[in-house]
Amino acid sequence: VQLQASGGGSVQPGGSLRLSCAASGSIASITAMNWYRQAPGNQRELVATIISGGSTDYAESVKGRFTISRDNAKNTAYLQMNSLNPEDTAVYYCNARGRDKRQMFRVSDWWGQGTQVTVSS
Repeated sequence: VQLQASGGGSVQPGGSLRLSCAASGSIASITAMNWYRQAPGNQRELVATIISGGSTDYAESVKGRFTISRDNAKNTAYLQMNSLNPEDTAVYYCNARGRDKRQMFRVSDWWGQGTQVTVSS
């Protein structure tokens, strides 16, 4: 299973970006899709989660500004980021938890490559 993240870039404070994360390969099911971020010198932190039923959860620092959504048919998650500020600057990683058709007996965690988000004037 592979996760392909895209949509990062540079934006001025107050701007918006939309990240995408497409999962492909031998996917049997995906239980949850998540976005993490890691700023230089900081630990990786969970930013947003969406589970298969559609429920979402967010880090306090992004509530009201970020929205996670998911297209189950495409195995793709999105992160709409509005009102960005310099503290949002980080490498953003997508993650999915589910079952691989080749290993149905276990729950797997899959990671995409990071995508850089830079917020600066």
